[in-house]
Amino acid sequence: MGFTDKQEALVNASYEAFKKNLPGYSVLFYSFILEKAPAAKACFSFLKDYDGVPQNNPSLQAHAEKVFGLVRDSAAQLRATGTVVLADAGLGSIHVQKGVIDSHFVVVKEALLKTLKEAFGGIWSEEVSIV
Repeated sequence: MGFTDKQEALVNASYEAFKKNLPGYSVLFYSFILEKAPAAKACFSFLKDYDGVPQNNPSLQAHAEKVFGLVRDSAAQLRATGTVVLADAGLGSIHVQKGVIDSHFVVVKEALLKTLKEAFGGIWSEEVSIV
């Protein structure tokens, strides 16, 4: 079974909900990551000089928007072709250089879903979490 129109629409709606409060949801997203994996702070240059997650940090917001945008773009590719090809070929090497391992992606997924649950508020459904 491929990625459906409905699944892509849910991902797009998630992205739009996130963008409605980019500064707040960006901080929340990284707070969730550090709550689960405090050592991950070393992977993010925009966090290294701060205790906790800085408010109104343009680099943090840009990175969070890129992460959520990649999820949205991946959904569109899955719907159109059934596969995902990253436009930025250097992305993998950056993650290797930073010491990112598979278990880190699980933490990011959980943080992403928790952030989207906050962004969706009362209209959150478990259907979003299984897309």
